[in-house]
Amino acid sequence: MRQIVLDTETTGLDWRNGDRVIEIGCVELVNRSLTGRHYHVYINPERRIDAEAVAVHGITEEFLADKPRFAKVVDDFEAFVRDAELVIHNAAFDVGFLNHELSLLGRAALDTLCSGVIDTLKMAKEQNPGKKASLDALCERYQVDNGRRTLHGALLDAEILAEVYLAMTRGQESLIMALDEPAPGSAEAEAALGERPPLTVLRASAEELVEHEKVLGEIAKANKGACLWLPPEPVEAVEAAA
Repeated sequence: MRQIVLDTETTGLDWRNGDRVIEIGCVELVNRSLTGRHYHVYINPERRIDAEAVAVHGITEEFLADKPRFAKVVDDFEAFVRDAELVIHNAAFDVGFLNHELSLLGRAALDTLCSGVIDTLKMAKEQNPGKKASLDALCERYQVDNGRRTLHGALLDAEILAEVYLAMTRGQESLIMALDEPAPGSAEAEAALGERPPLTVLRASAEELVEHEKVLGEIAKANKGACLWLPPEPVEAVEAAA
């Protein structure tokens, strides 16, 4: 199972108003483990950046002046995310911007390129209705260190989100493991067990059996003859006792 945790930074809040992507950060998870592989790029948007956006991520037009256009990095981006499941916080925002960038180049949208999208914002609201669901709030809830996050940054936020996502879905690990395990008694299960050592059987001695019967008798006496570990008395014996 390959997943890509993704985040973007942009020139503003709405691609419909001409805003563009200026940073993409991705980290790779395989079978719920960070692989160390990541994708990170700054992009020249060929337009001004809103002052409010700069206050959030700190990325300026001067810094991006010598950075590549999206057309120059699209092949590498597509190669990194292709066929993976995307994990994004507030997915509608990032997916909308990236699909817009792809459409400007006549490329396929993310739903064709990738196998699906998990929105951790939606997941957090479903798991904890009425609670704050920002990335910072989730870091506090799941005790994920976000001390380095003084400004938003796509790669750093993707790394933090990966830890948050794993914490949010930790209960699924047992289910995944159970689905991967071979069925009991199957050839695969027997092969996984390997060569079994012979079992050692220890039988009770005569003295131990006597002590065992004594304890059972005391239990029966304390419970007015009822003891689950003793065989029921024959009907004739019960009638005779009566």
